[in-house]
Amino acid sequence: MYAQLRETADELAGVLWRERTVYRERGGGVVIRGEHVGRWISLAPTGGKDRALLRAGRLLDGGTTAPARTEVVVDLTVGTAELAAVCRRLLAEVAAAAEPVGETGTGRERRRRGGRLAPSARPAAPQGRHTSPGSWFVLLCVAGVLGVWLYGLFGGYGY
Repeated sequence: MYAQLRETADELAGVLWRERTVYRERGGGVVIRGEHVGRWISLAPTGGKDRALLRAGRLLDGGTTAPARTEVVVDLTVGTAELAAVCRRLLAEVAAAAEPVGETGTGRERRRRGGRLAPSARPAAPQGRHTSPGSWFVLLCVAGVLGVWLYGLFGGYGY
């Protein structure tokens, strides 16, 4: 099964990316890394004949792989073009999940709590340069302590 996965992965890697690294993973599967696009694809045996688990994810900054975002069981007897189409769909889903969500969000993020945006999908509060009332209070206290110290140093003792 490993030989079939390796052969399929080599063909698939050639179709998908110009620059790639193909290697065997611990579980007996094969990983295709596209460093220039920051994505990876994995073909792992499922236990069935001519079937494989196809997973896709992104590469993190240090070169490590993030957990798989999407996965699907594929039939290895189909052609390389069909497998490449499935891989491209999975990679598009990974890329869409990695992009920041706009103010409206996608339908998937809006489904939590009755249509409200999920906390991770909410746009950040606008960050202005306004000083909060608490900061003004602290500044006034510091100014008061400084004023009392200066008064005692220069004018409070009649020198």
